[in-house]
Amino acid sequence: MSVPYETAAYEPHDSPESPEEHLARLLGRALNSFELPDETIGRLDCALAHDGSLHSAHHSAGLHRETYRHTWLLADGSALTLWELVHNTAPGSEPQHEVYVDEEELRAATTRLPLPPDTPDFELPVTVQLSPFPAPRHAYAGVDSADHARRLLRRAENADRPGADTAALLATASGHQITQAFGRPCRAGRAGLGFSLYEHAFLLRDGEELSLWEVEHTATPDGRHMCEVYVSEDAAREAMERRAAQRS
Repeated sequence: MSVPYETAAYEPHDSPESPEEHLARLLGRALNSFELPDETIGRLDCALAHDGSLHSAHHSAGLHRETYRHTWLLADGSALTLWELVHNTAPGSEPQHEVYVDEEELRAATTRLPLPPDTPDFELPVTVQLSPFPAPRHAYAGVDSADHARRLLRRAENADRPGADTAALLATASGHQITQAFGRPCRAGRAGLGFSLYEHAFLLRDGEELSLWEVEHTATPDGRHMCEVYVSEDAAREAMERRAAQRS
């Protein structure tokens, strides 16, 4: 017979939890946590950030039922959600916790609860519309991302390149993607110079995204290639205009 995870109280914590701590508390209080697929638990080992919110609630005649949505952002940019059901089966009894991998299982479990039919005079329905979990803007590759950031900053020759604070953030990068940026024309094309603009997008350990903008050009006195790096696309394009104007 399988043994569920050790039980834990369901209560708010004053200090922010890591994704691992949040998962451990959820599994610790859920009576059926041993039923979760090993694959699901394994995917959550690489969680970068998490969000937990009340989804709906039903209170009537001393009985209650709440559902919570727990979502984790994973290192590959995808999101994984677990659904928690909290309920009592008799007035004044201790709450019980259950966890499910999808809403269909959650709904099936909810219908089995011995709650009375909806009675508007006593029902206190609560439904919280959650904001969508932010989806990453890029498809990240998780190979040597922090090293890629170091090399990018090292080859930047502009004096106003990103500093130590940005470098420290990028030391936690767990994924990155490089794309060539096109868009509005600038003086560079008219001057017949070679300019290329690239976005280097990084996924950080806390789930935040950070982009650096690399300008490669030949607007140098001897025509050699030069690399400049900026913290915004606007700053990078302004630098392209400025370099082109100097060589016109």
